[in-house]
Amino acid sequence: MKTLGIDPGTAIMGFGLVEDDSRNLKAVEYGCIRTTKDKSPHERLLDLYKRLEEIIREFRPDYLAVEKLFFSTNIKTAMSVGEARGVILLSAARAGLKVAEYTPLQVKMAITGYGKADKRQIQQMVKTLLKLKVIPRPDDAADALAIAICHLHSYNMEKK
Repeated sequence: MKTLGIDPGTAIMGFGLVEDDSRNLKAVEYGCIRTTKDKSPHERLLDLYKRLEEIIREFRPDYLAVEKLFFSTNIKTAMSVGEARGVILLSAARAGLKVAEYTPLQVKMAITGYGKADKRQIQQMVKTLLKLKVIPRPDDAADALAIAICHLHSYNMEKK
């Protein structure tokens, strides 16, 4: 089963495709979709949408897992992340994908077993779980892989 994990953002949206063959987890592809500040907000969202549709079409995931919106003190950031999540959910719906959403706490617990794990600990575990030679870069891509792994762990637990 292939899961496309998404770390939402309008400037940088991380994505990571992880396959579970019931014995091993494998990173199929990962990276970031970047938009430029010289474009208007709606043009940036369109760029995200087009690129995300290309990724979904190319890799044909079975699931899309996305981080739930975490409200911080910066309302402007929360609003733009919410808009990016809208693009992600629309892309998944158009492709007929099943969607799973996870909080940052759920992702940390699934990856490290510790809800207060820092970014470095999560990145190291992503590297270990996927048997990668180096920690995935940039951070947004590693976060997206962690979200995909979280979903695969949750999915497999539900099956048992």
